[in-house]
Amino acid sequence: MSKSASPTTKSVGTTDAHPQERIARELLTQGRPLFLGVDGEGAAHYWDSYEFAVAVVARDNRAEKVKLAETPYETLAGWCEYTQDERGWDVGPHVGGSIVDDLARGLNA
Repeated sequence: MSKSASPTTKSVGTTDAHPQERIARELLTQGRPLFLGVDGEGAAHYWDSYEFAVAVVARDNRAEKVKLAETPYETLAGWCEYTQDERGWDVGPHVGGSIVDDLARGLNA
């Protein structure tokens, strides 16, 4: 007897969003927050430009939403600098600019 795909069966190539991204989506208003990067402690950071807030989701899925207006960091760049100073970045941050800017920085390094 062969197994046939039912409407609830996922195709082989389909995967769920990373658990940290799913949690960030639940915390933030924007349907698809921008992935900023992963800090030195393994927490993923997601940006919601609508709320001007960052969702920080730790590896153990503990999460918090940080509204920048409630912090000393008035801009997303300020938040990224703060994170760099406090925890460092293992991945990212991916904000501002483009792949062309990233390539140009790499060539000048």
